[in-house]
Amino acid sequence: MLSANVKNQIRTIYKAISTALPNFRSRREQNYIVAEISKTLAGEYDKHRRIIVVEAGTGIGKSLAYILGTIPLALASKKKVCIATATVALQEQLLHKDLPFFLQHSGLDFSFGLVKGRQRYVCLAKLEMLIGGDDGTQMAMWQTKPDQSQIALLQKLQKDFHEKRWNGERDTLGTPLPDHLWNQICCDKHSCHRQLANHRHCPFHKAREDIDEWDVLIANHSLLFADLELGGGVILPEPDELYYIIDEAHHLPVVARDFSSAQATLRGAIDWLEKIAKTSAKLQNQLKSNHIIAPAQAMQDHISELCSLLSGVAHYCDTQATAFDNPENRIRFEHGKLPESLVIKAENLASASNDALKQFNKMLVLLNEAIKDGELPKHQSEQLLSETGFMLQRLENLHKLWKMTAKADNPKGAPMARWVEQLPGKQSDYLFNVSPIEVGFMLESLLWEKAAGVVLCSATLRALNNFNHFTHQVGLSINDGSRYLAMDSPFDFQQNATLFIPKMRCEPTDDNYTQELAEQIVTLLEGESATLVLFASYWQMEKVAELVRPKINTELLIQGEDSRQQLLTKHKQRCDDGKVSIIFGTGSFSEGLDLPGDYLTNLIITKLPFAVPTSPVEQAHAEYVKAKGGNPFLQLTIPDASRKLIQSCGRLLRKEEDYGRITILDRRLITKRYGKSLLDSLPPFRQVIE
Repeated sequence: MLSANVKNQIRTIYKAISTALPNFRSRREQNYIVAEISKTLAGEYDKHRRIIVVEAGTGIGKSLAYILGTIPLALASKKKVCIATATVALQEQLLHKDLPFFLQHSGLDFSFGLVKGRQRYVCLAKLEMLIGGDDGTQMAMWQTKPDQSQIALLQKLQKDFHEKRWNGERDTLGTPLPDHLWNQICCDKHSCHRQLANHRHCPFHKAREDIDEWDVLIANHSLLFADLELGGGVILPEPDELYYIIDEAHHLPVVARDFSSAQATLRGAIDWLEKIAKTSAKLQNQLKSNHIIAPAQAMQDHISELCSLLSGVAHYCDTQATAFDNPENRIRFEHGKLPESLVIKAENLASASNDALKQFNKMLVLLNEAIKDGELPKHQSEQLLSETGFMLQRLENLHKLWKMTAKADNPKGAPMARWVEQLPGKQSDYLFNVSPIEVGFMLESLLWEKAAGVVLCSATLRALNNFNHFTHQVGLSINDGSRYLAMDSPFDFQQNATLFIPKMRCEPTDDNYTQELAEQIVTLLEGESATLVLFASYWQMEKVAELVRPKINTELLIQGEDSRQQLLTKHKQRCDDGKVSIIFGTGSFSEGLDLPGDYLTNLIITKLPFAVPTSPVEQAHAEYVKAKGGNPFLQLTIPDASRKLIQSCGRLLRKEEDYGRITILDRRLITKRYGKSLLDSLPPFRQVIE
């Protein structure tokens, strides 16, 4: 139950914040969300299911609502709060604006910080080795032969770190480092050992010490899953000690699915397995213990077996030239079923990679003991740890792929999506992939049943005015004890925005549609100063731009021709200077784009955002729904399009006083049966339909 003390505390903080925030307007919707979150997490509705799903429309102030609904309760209950977001922009807003403001005016004493993955920190040992000394270890560590400018760059990094001008995080680098260079010096879980003197004071471990002290942790969705996959409580605190706030929760199903997938090449894997064989021989030569002999020799046998099996699968793929003869150079195995000739190979690869992993881990235990006992010189131990860490990561990934590929699908659930792609190159190689289609069961066991409490929120979680699609995706149910809350935006949509659907000769499936789009857009630009046009594909955007440019006197700002940030800066500058500005963007501009006031008054949506199931996972999902007697278009495509259309329309009104027009150049909203349900799920704009 929510104690009277915490209730009073929340009310007092709300009053203090309302006084401190300029132009603050008390909102019934925001108050209600705060109360429902705190009651749910306190177990007032269901002691065993402290989960609430909140859709909060733009303008309600959901960040403040969930901060106020969780932090006072967490501090009183001796719990911590983890806020996981999908975008860097929201993390920065929480870190630099929302939480400092709340700390200042709440009267509460709490600490907070941003949790980053290991890969965001430099490994000082790797940095030292790549810069190199006279012991010959330098060249062995570089993946490709470095030029002097790269070594000079790394020397400067090392100097800046030791002279305290840089804290070792990638995000605080003065000059960004190319990915291929950063990947060679970043921290990784396999070669970063705290027992080594060189690693004790490294930036990553220093950051981890801070995490233990924080009451509120900000993370991204990927880091959240990295922790959950390890069983929870490894990177973040234990799940039963945490209240999770998953903001931008509509991204959760895709992030979870991608995190649970695996892929590996065939001939490429054979190449690096041969390198592991050399590393194993090196360990056998350099470690004095007799215990290394048995695992090192067993390792050689397992590697030979793995290479032979992978060659067999590659040979099978070589014989399937006609099956790969499609635009994607891909074979997707229908219903996730492998051909009989591959089933046994996959099972053998799962078994052999598991055996190799066991032996390699035995060798690593012996290596760590030797380092602990001081049997190896520092440079030698550092090099071996980096080398073996890199190999172990690849071996674990190979095992994950073949274990998932070989595992029999549960007859009660969706099968795995399994496919293989032919890679371009002199010698043909193949990339094997496996991914779950549905992740709800996994989220149930990893998070929902373990967490102290969970808040899932976003401005767009419903599709077609209900939560059904989202709950199915994330493994919740309307009747499982979880709470559901949908609070509409307080904006006056009727007064402030017009939804215009003009007459058109063509529908999007017509060959002349692109030509008509260009004509309509030129007309719709007349008299407008700030326009955003959203396209369903890059191809169509570029074609329309080609047709529109000669007919207008204004420069078009087109996604891809500049970075997103540069485009928005140019657009705002043009608006500030009283000039006309027009942005052309694709689907990624329909979310997280904030152009308040006069920065956007004319929004044009060219086409309903129907996702064509081009990815093998989407194709497999549609196939599964069909096999169960369902309709993939109605069950998957329409709900997804509904949510995306709401998001696209949400670009126009960002603040209460904003105004403008939304034009949708897709008559299927009127001509098709599903159009009415898509229109009805939009905010209540004033509608003008020709």
